[in-house]
Amino acid sequence: MKLSDRVTGTFLVGLGLVTAYAGHKLPPVPGQQIGPEVFPVVTGLCIALCGALIAFGIGAKFEEEAEADLAAHGGENIAVVERGPLYKLRVLIPPGLLVFYVLVVDRIGFIPTAAIVAFLAATALGARLKLAAGVAILAPIGIHLIFYKLLRVPLPDGFLPMPWR
Repeated sequence: MKLSDRVTGTFLVGLGLVTAYAGHKLPPVPGQQIGPEVFPVVTGLCIALCGALIAFGIGAKFEEEAEADLAAHGGENIAVVERGPLYKLRVLIPPGLLVFYVLVVDRIGFIPTAAIVAFLAATALGARLKLAAGVAILAPIGIHLIFYKLLRVPLPDGFLPMPWR
C-alpha cells in the first residue's frame, strides 16, 4: 500500500508538533539556561517542518527530474530492480543498531559504540567505505561535543575519553 505525500507529510507534521509539545512540558534544570526540553523541541519542530515540505510537495520536482535524467541516460529504474529474498530484512537494521548501542555503550564507551553504529548504518544505506569511515570518525565526536558542552549531558567514556571532559 502506498500513501500519498500529503498523508505522510501531514502525519509527520502532527508527530513533530506532538514531540515539540511534549518536550516543552519537561521541567527545567535549576541553574541551567538550556534544559532537557531543548532537544525534543528542536527535533519536533524540524520533523514538523520536513513534514510540511513533504505535504506541500516541495522538492518533488527535483525527484522527478532526477528520475527523468536517469531514464534518459539509460539507467535502471530503481523501483524495478530485483532484490534477493533477504532484502526486506534491512528494516531490522535500525532496531538492531539501537539494541547493540544499549548493550555495548556502557562497556566500551560512547565514541567507539557510536562509531560502529554510524559505520554500519552508513554502509547499510549504500555509502562508500571511505565516506562511511569519515562519518564514523567525525559524527560521534561532534555529537559528543554537542551533548557534553551544549546540553551538558554526560556520555560514557569507556576506552576513549574525550579531551574536553
